Amino acid sequence: MNPATASPARKDIRLSFEFFPPKSAEAEGQLWETAAELSAYRPGFMSVTYGAGGSTKAPTLATVRHLLDMGLPAASHLTCVGATKEEVHAVVAEFQAVGVKHFVALRGDPPGGVGAAYQPHPGGYANAAELVAGLRTLADFELSVSAYPEKHPQSPDVAADIDMLKRKVDAGATRALTQFFFENDDYERYLERVRKAGIAIPVVPGILPVHNLSQVQKFAGLCGASVPGWLAERLAPFDDRPQERAAVAVELAVRQVEDLIARGVGEFHFYTMNRATLVSAVCDGVGFAKIAPNHTAGAAA
Repeated sequence: MNPATASPARKDIRLSFEFFPPKSAEAEGQLWETAAELSAYRPGFMSVTYGAGGSTKAPTLATVRHLLDMGLPAASHLTCVGATKEEVHAVVAEFQAVGVKHFVALRGDPPGGVGAAYQPHPGGYANAAELVAGLRTLADFELSVSAYPEKHPQSPDVAADIDMLKRKVDAGATRALTQFFFENDDYERYLERVRKAGIAIPVVPGILPVHNLSQVQKFAGLCGASVPGWLAERLAPFDDRPQERAAVAVELAVRQVEDLIARGVGEFHFYTMNRATLVSAVCDGVGFAKIAPNHTAGAAA
């Protein structure tokens, strides 16, 4: 569908995009170009990830500040693992000072990495629900949290997972962003259980266009998501043909988003991998409304 002829319903779809802090000057330039290009879809926010234990605090802060300087609606991820409440509050104050009003509040991975046993810091917040409650005492932030259609890998079962989401909502969360998934039936079943639990906030599907199949399979193994066999079968034949692989990846993501819209979804969160090409192609393929990109700021912070 041509964006110029997007239906009124699709003009009303809300979008957001996720980035991670760049690790080199070249990657930094690519990120600013990506953010500028994706600004054309008028996202509600662009979030920047934050390493557990504050391992990326400085680059996350610099990235968020630059996005705000570009006139873009930036949000910062925030974790509480390995930090006291006072240390978390100090980080919040730093981000607040540059204009951050929206946090994606997360517990964070254990210091030993995904799969290691989690131990709350004795002077810190024990989990994301406590972090949300603590942030609510500091200011009237917009607070997003995570959700897992296929269950968090450290939750004993789906019921416990949904109970934790409810605790985060009761503490003041305003939106849940899901881990990426590829089977829409999984999301729909999850959403039904969430609503039955009395959780009314938006549960926004996380969409990941597949740039690299092996990388996505690795991510999925770490975060409790799954890569269905049909997806691997569609993409595997094009491993050495990147242009054709990208076209198939876009086709599959467009179909996923189209189907979710048909099921009543009105908001999407895209995991961009700091690249605009596939995400833009998906947004254009679906027919999301588009304006001129924001190129008002240069690459220098």
